[in-house]
Amino acid sequence: MGKRLSIVLAVLPLALAPGLADAETSARDGGATSQAYALKVIAPGQPGVATTAVAAPSDAVSFGNAGAYPSSDVVSWGPSVASASAAAGQSATASASAEVSSLTLFGGEVTATSVRGAVQARANATETTGAFDGATVGSLSVLGQPVGIAPNARVALGDWGYAIVLAQGTAPTDTSFRGNVTALDIHLTVDHGGLPAGTQILVGYAEAAVTAPEPGQTTTGETTPVPPRPKPSRGAKVVPPEPNGIPPVVRRPPVGIKPKLTRSRYVFPVYGPSSFTNTFSAPRASTGWHHGEDIFAPLGAPILAITDGTVFSVGWNDVGGYRLWLRDRQGNQFYYAHLSAFSPLAVEGAVVKAGDVVGFMGNSGDAAGTPYHLHFEIHPVGMLHMGYDGVVSAYPYLIAWRRVQDINFPDGTGWAPAPAAGATAPRPGAILLQVSDISTASGLRPGSVARAFVAPASAEGDGALVRAFAPPPAAQDGGRESSSP
Repeated sequence: MGKRLSIVLAVLPLALAPGLADAETSARDGGATSQAYALKVIAPGQPGVATTAVAAPSDAVSFGNAGAYPSSDVVSWGPSVASASAAAGQSATASASAEVSSLTLFGGEVTATSVRGAVQARANATETTGAFDGATVGSLSVLGQPVGIAPNARVALGDWGYAIVLAQGTAPTDTSFRGNVTALDIHLTVDHGGLPAGTQILVGYAEAAVTAPEPGQTTTGETTPVPPRPKPSRGAKVVPPEPNGIPPVVRRPPVGIKPKLTRSRYVFPVYGPSSFTNTFSAPRASTGWHHGEDIFAPLGAPILAITDGTVFSVGWNDVGGYRLWLRDRQGNQFYYAHLSAFSPLAVEGAVVKAGDVVGFMGNSGDAAGTPYHLHFEIHPVGMLHMGYDGVVSAYPYLIAWRRVQDINFPDGTGWAPAPAAGATAPRPGAILLQVSDISTASGLRPGSVARAFVAPASAEGDGALVRAFAPPPAAQDGGRESSSP
C-alpha cells in the first residue's frame, strides 16, 4: 500500500445529521436545543461504540474515560468531554462542544490530538446568528505526514478511506439557525485493520438549533412593536455573535474596551479535565443575563490564579458560596464563585502567581445541588465604574489561555470560613475524589500511565447563578464578606 497523502478542499452541501431536524422541530417560539458527543464508531455488522451523548435543555456535561474499539491496535482514544447548553426565550441561545484529547487509528496510521467540535447559536426578535468558535484539531498526522487543518478539508487515507476535517453544516434562515460540526469525520471505503467497509468514525460532534420568537410577541402575550427582521440575501454568510456577547437590553460598555489578557501572562483557571460553552449573556432569573462562564470539572479539581495579582474579598455569601476576587497588576478584576474550599494562599491581600492553587472545585452557594463548576467573570479596569455590569465575555480568553500541565500544592490544608446560619453547603473536609487502577498500564506504550488516570463521569445543570451587585473594594464578612455575588 502506497503512503502518498493528498489533501483536497471540498465544498460540502449543507447536510445535517438526522437528529438536527428533530432539534429544529423542538426549537419553536423562541426555542433552543443542542447536543454533543465526543466519539462514535459505526461499523456495519458490528456493535460499534460511542461515548456518552449529552443534550439540552437541560444543560448537561459528560466526562469520558480513555477507551478502545475493538482493541487498542484498531481505534483508541484518550479522555473526552462533551457539553450542551440551551436557553429558550426572547433571546434564545444554544451551544455545544465535544472534545477527545487524543486519537490513534490502526496502530498509528492516523493520529490526532485535541479534536474538538463546537457550535454556538443565538436568536432574538431582530436577528439570528451562529458560529463555530472553538472548533479545532490540535494536530493531525496521516501515514506519518502532518496534515493542515481547515474547515471541510478532505484528506485521503491511503487507499482505504478518507477523512473530512472540521466538517460543518449550516441552515440559517431569517428566523432560525441550525448548525453542526464534526471535528474529524472518518470513512472507510474498503475493509481495513479489522473494520469493514462503510465504517464511519465521528470525533468531536456538536450541534445547535435556535428559533426566534414571533415578532411582536412577548412572554406575557402582550404585543409590542418590533422592527422588521432583515432578510438575508441569497448566499449570505452566517453573522457571528457580537464580540462582547452583550444583548441589546444590557447597557453597552464604552467603545474600545478590550483588556489585553495575553496567553503569555494568563493561564486557564481550572487544572485538569474540564468543559465549558459560551453562555455569556444567556438569560438568568436573578440578573436578566449571565455575567460569566461556567467551567465544569470534577469535585475538588484545583482552581488556579489566572495571573500574577492580589486576592481580595475571600469568603462566603449566599449566591456565590465560597468565592474570591483576584486583581491583576493592570487593575483588571476576576471573580471566582461556587468553590468547595480555599487553599492556604487564598487570604485577604495575598499576592499570588499565575498557576498558584487558590481553591478547589465545588457547587456552593446557590449552585448547591447542581454539578460541580466554577463561575468565572472578567471585569476590565476600564469598566469598573459600571459596577457589576462592567464585564466582558470570558469565553474567547478561556479558549486562548494555555492550560497548566503541572502544579504544586501549597503547604498546609485547605480552609473555608463558616457559612451563614441555616446554609446547606457541606462542611469542608478531605474526600476521596477517585481511584484509578494503573495495573492495566503498559510501560511499553507511550502515555499509558497518563491514560490510566481519567476523570470520573459527571453531569451538569445550570440555574440562576449570580445576581447584580457592584463588587465592593474590600471584604465585609469578618474581613471576607462582600455584598457582591
